Amino acid sequence: MKYLVVSDNHGDRQILVELAERYKEKMDYFFHCGDSELESNDKLWDTFIVVRGNCDYGGEFLERQVISTQEDIVYITHGHLSHVRFGLTQLALEAQEARATISLFGHTHQIGCEMVDGTLYLNPGSISQPRGPIQIPSYAIIDSAPDAFDIQYYNRAHHPVEELHFTFSK
Repeated sequence: MKYLVVSDNHGDRQILVELAERYKEKMDYFFHCGDSELESNDKLWDTFIVVRGNCDYGGEFLERQVISTQEDIVYITHGHLSHVRFGLTQLALEAQEARATISLFGHTHQIGCEMVDGTLYLNPGSISQPRGPIQIPSYAIIDSAPDAFDIQYYNRAHHPVEELHFTFSK
């Protein structure tokens, strides 16, 4: 299964249109981890599974979602309600309760990818406003196979960031 993960575009609709068009035949799922600042009735949400971020004020976005795919159980939230700025403890408890194999979040605008106790935790960074030590507007693609996760981060020009490639055994 292939998953595209993006977050924190903060009103930049065009980049989401680009991602949907570029990858429409190549991805099994498109995930948006919040702070789109777009309306909840936007046609893009026919493509992306989205959650509410702390800057998404209107609409009917869910705070959290659990999606079962053929390969994984994906837990997705923005992260502000899970206090991800202070660590992943709360998020890990939520992911564990959901029996997630993948936990996706945004909010910090910082790239993050780690495997802990059989769960992949991934923050795609911000496609529009990166923060922290890696100043690259980014999104991630997860290739989930029965025995491993292969993760590649991409910059806004859709080029792979070679040093941001990770593989984890399941």
